[in-house]
Amino acid sequence: MHNGFILIFSFGIFVSYGQSDKRYIKTVSGKPVSISQLDNHIKKIMDSIAMPGLSIAIINNAEVVYHNTFGVINIKGKSPVTKKTIFEAASLSKPLFAYFVMKMVEKGKFDLDTPIYPHLKEIFPANTIDSVSFDYYRTITPRIVLSHATGIPNWAKGKPIHIAFKPGTGFSYSGEAYQHLGAAMGTSLGIGWHSKLDTLFLKEVAHPLKMNTSFYTWNDTIKKYKAKGHQKGKVNLEIEKYNAVGPGYSLHSEALDYARFLIEMMKPKHLKQELIDEMLKEHNHFKSDNKLLKEVGQTGWGLGFAQKPTANGLMHLHTGNNHDFQSYAMFVPKQQYGIALFTNSDTLLPLIEKIGELIEQQF
Repeated sequence: MHNGFILIFSFGIFVSYGQSDKRYIKTVSGKPVSISQLDNHIKKIMDSIAMPGLSIAIINNAEVVYHNTFGVINIKGKSPVTKKTIFEAASLSKPLFAYFVMKMVEKGKFDLDTPIYPHLKEIFPANTIDSVSFDYYRTITPRIVLSHATGIPNWAKGKPIHIAFKPGTGFSYSGEAYQHLGAAMGTSLGIGWHSKLDTLFLKEVAHPLKMNTSFYTWNDTIKKYKAKGHQKGKVNLEIEKYNAVGPGYSLHSEALDYARFLIEMMKPKHLKQELIDEMLKEHNHFKSDNKLLKEVGQTGWGLGFAQKPTANGLMHLHTGNNHDFQSYAMFVPKQQYGIALFTNSDTLLPLIEKIGELIEQQF
């Protein structure tokens, strides 16, 4: 159903495609790369992997210094991806929703360490959780959900949820758990988890951060500007019209908007620094047999983002994978650097790998 990924960079003057090749971005280690060289490199990669469309933003010194779009919104047409084009963010929905949770915590309307079950017991049928897992379920808190320590599977797919371990004692990436958290928060606020929760998100998060094209539920803006998804080289004609907030998958956005969120994570203006620090602190340390640790070097999870130590500082990252839309975001606070990538296809991972040949490893 819905899965996940991650990416981001930095510099100092806003630049965009078509400007002089004397303009540069800097890589995470400070290496200068010309805009024209970057543009040409991206075009060659997209041609080589048959990627339909892309929105990309790079951050230097906690400022967006590069935002560009490439390709088409639909391989059966010629309409180009523009800076107004909107993509499914997939699992990049999760870190932004985590920030939304922290905003409610700051306002005293939600608590990180109070179990969410009291807000859910009137919503979910008794058989939502299997009987042997029910006592565990009653102990789950927002902090446990945001650090992927619930023991709940990624998606229940209509089956009773079995919790694999005592919540708070292990790691299990779970979009399903985020859904329960969203329902609990909306219920606790007395507004539910449909358009009213999205309206609150816009008021408390998107508008202050100037994220003007980011929404969790379907609306006319998405309808007008959304790209078509592609999988295995074919256009997906089905349109996902999310009428409820899906904290784990339903966000629609694009690279510049998401880069503004990444900047807020590095240089907060709208959330207390102590709450940003809480988000960036490790809350779930991976055990030695963890697949993410073995394969890509990630060592744990904060409240929203995965974490990976690098030579340039601790990287915070997340991927997004709705199959026909994929996305990635990454930032390194020590360097004030980040990158956000949104694409309307299933070919993001090759892009991340090949773009790293020019601007250093991003994942």
